[in-house]
Amino acid sequence: MSGQSPAPIIMKGGRPSPPDTKTTNIAPSATFSGTVYMDMGHRDTTIAIQHVFFTPSARTYWHHHENGQLLKVVAGAGWVCERGGKPKRLANGDVVWCPAGTVHWHGADEGSYMCHMAVSHGKTTWMEEVPEAEYAARAEQ
Repeated sequence: MSGQSPAPIIMKGGRPSPPDTKTTNIAPSATFSGTVYMDMGHRDTTIAIQHVFFTPSARTYWHHHENGQLLKVVAGAGWVCERGGKPKRLANGDVVWCPAGTVHWHGADEGSYMCHMAVSHGKTTWMEEVPEAEYAARAEQ
């Protein structure tokens, strides 16, 4: 094997993700405002790992995760807000942990797209849309 690079590990252990995780999909309008694209990297009964691309001003509805959610911004700028809290600005490289049961929303800034990797643990419970006036007020915080 001298002089040869090792073969890349595509999957180690477990099972491959279902076939529907290999394409880019438009996020459902029942859980997102604006145009949002999703690339599912892996999904099973306990975890979903995906890249989510928000167009300017696009965002999630209020929601929470059974066992928490990790977000890592990989491009653009946006916002995250916990219910009852002040929205926090997000930029490339920022990492957010939303603990289990924390009701929150996240999405792109008005003048920028945002792409983040989302690692969602357990079931996601979707709630109501973030009102336009509430989203617009984030910059005043």
